Amino acid sequence: MRGLEGNFMAQPRVFAHDAKNVTPGTSRIADTEDRGVCLYIGNSGDVEVIMEGGTTIVFTNVPSGSFLPILVTHVLAANTTATGIIALY
Repeated sequence: MRGLEGNFMAQPRVFAHDAKNVTPGTSRIADTEDRGVCLYIGNSGDVEVIMEGGTTIVFTNVPSGSFLPILVTHVLAANTTATGIIALY
């Protein structure tokens, strides 16, 4: 991308290179110690996450088949009703 500089970790990610199913809970999503992951939502509902920056937020009424262009480290079970969630690395 034109005009981007810096090291790899500072660069935006445009495409996923790996994916894993996510079970909402209280545990950190695997391999998110340094970077968060984007999410694919298979079946509609609400999704409570902890963002890469540490903020906890609920995304409400996320439609089936949606990609959330956010970077998260956790998908929390307490307020998550969506299913078929996939972490995109």
